[in-house]
Formats: sequence, structure tokens, C-alpha cells
Amino acid sequence: MATGKRIRFFRNRKGMTQKQLGEILGFLGKTSDVRMAQYESEARTPKHDLVKEMAHIFDISTHALTVPDIDTYIGLMHTLFALEDMYGLKIGEIDGEICLRLDKSDYSTYTSMSDMFHAWQEQAAKLEQDEITKEEYDQWRYKYPKLDTSKHWAKIPSQAVSDMLMEELAKIEKEDKKTSKKKKQK
Repeated sequence: MATGKRIRFFRNRKGMTQKQLGEILGFLGKTSDVRMAQYESEARTPKHDLVKEMAHIFDISTHALTVPDIDTYIGLMHTLFALEDMYGLKIGEIDGEICLRLDKSDYSTYTSMSDMFHAWQEQAAKLEQDEITKEEYDQWRYKYPKLDTSKHWAKIPSQAVSDMLMEELAKIEKEDKKTSKKKKQK
């Protein structure tokens, strides 16, 4: 997930508007929401000091806001956290071993990702059983889904469709929060 999408995710999680966040960060007047919209749409990239300030406002690590860096263990952990947020990746334990699994409550994501994981597992099993070479396995992974013949994979929605769905989900969450707040006030 890109930095702009992470900013939007955590801003929505805090129940803040772009204008509110922009004003807290010191952008005045009309520039407050415009600037935040630019960051969230990736038209602009926030400098490190601003990322640090947003992380402080959201009460999170700067690693949670930035584009994941899988070259470090901390960066890898934040990548996994982002996958939890986006795709319902769950951590658990089976027979005393830590495992990652998909959340079955999100049926659409679960079935799509499960099918893709099964295709991957099939190729990994073929490699382990010496049915394919490491080079063939790597070609399958690095060209995925082009070389996948399992027909397990599903098309991923375009980024524009994904963005639209995330925005609609955020609106629904915001309305749900308003509704529950009104109920509490009564």
C-alpha cells in the first residue's frame, strides 16, 4: 500500500477529515484539505518530518505510514500489518507453530487469495518433489500470473476501482461511527 493510501487509512481510522488533519499539521485555510488530498492521491510526497508528525498524530510508527521496506525485519513486519489491514491476513498458531492465514469472514478476498495461494502451493510442492527446477519455479513466481496454468487465480480490480471501494468503505465506516455516537448520546 502506497504512503498516500496509508495516510488515508489512518486518517479515516481516527475519524478525521483531510481539512482537520491538514490544520493540525499547520496548513492553514483552503490549503489544509488540498495539501492532504495531494498526499493521499500521491500527487505529492510528504517529507520525512511531516511523516513523523502524522505518525505522532495517529499514534503509530512512521513505518506504518511509509511504503514498506521488506529489506529489514521491521519493514517486513509493517508490510505484514498492511496486508492485515488490506486483505485480512491473520496471524495464529497451529501445532505450536506461528502461521499466517486468510480471514474467511471477507468471502470475496478469501476466495480470490485462497485460490492464488493454492496455485503457489502447487508450484512449491512441485519444486520440493523435484517435478520442476528452481529456475522454473522462479520463472512462475516472477511472471505470475502469466505462467499460472492452474486457473486458480482471479483478476484483481484496477487501482481506480480499488481506491473507489476503499473510499466508499471509509464513508460507510464514518456513517456507522456517527450512528453509534448518536445512539450513545440518547
